[in-house]
Amino acid sequence: MKPEPGARARPAEAARRRGGGAPDGTTRLLFIFDMDDVLYDYDWRTRMSGLSAATGLSIEQLWERWWNGPEHAAEAGTPDSADAYLDAFNAAVGGSVSEDDWVSIRRSGMTPRADAIAAVGRAAELGRVTLLTNNGALVHKHLATTLAPELVPHFGEHLFSSSHYGARKPDPIVFERVLERYGTTAADAFFADDLLENVEGARSVGITAYHYGDAPGLLAAIESFAASKPNASE
Repeated sequence: MKPEPGARARPAEAARRRGGGAPDGTTRLLFIFDMDDVLYDYDWRTRMSGLSAATGLSIEQLWERWWNGPEHAAEAGTPDSADAYLDAFNAAVGGSVSEDDWVSIRRSGMTPRADAIAAVGRAAELGRVTLLTNNGALVHKHLATTLAPELVPHFGEHLFSSSHYGARKPDPIVFERVLERYGTTAADAFFADDLLENVEGARSVGITAYHYGDAPGLLAAIESFAASKPNASE
């Protein structure tokens, strides 16, 4: 990633500019959350049924033409724009799905988990919260508006797909880039995900990670992590 302006500043000052430190120089905790099957129930087959109806392809054909390879590349940032993603998807499936329809179908498989989102609200009281979801640039574009508007009160503008970072979970690189983005050390970061392989990817770089089970467990893990960092700034 390119260094940000002011990279020659003292490390603590540079960290504060990126959102990782408090004005008095104390540490600000960073809480990183997955989206699907953590903050939302995600029904992949409902989504695929919608795309099947829109393209005339079976779910198996959709899997073979897009989800079995190209989608992973998109989640890692190739293609790197929403328009290019949709063009690549339509070319792969031989369809002409509009952006609005694609996004609407994606949302149809998502149901907010109010209790898990409330746990994020508690994390936002304890530090900075940010989203890291394995998705491409088209999802990234619509997170705050159509796909995950329920998260905006807690996350603000800090809603990111993995494509934004040019790598996807569980690659340690994506976690390192999140830490760099926020000027936070791994020791001061917490991550929650429903997939153990992603949890292990975060742990491999030193991040405290919670393998999501339920909302009470998530809240308890957040509180425990914060309690272990008594000198952190809220």
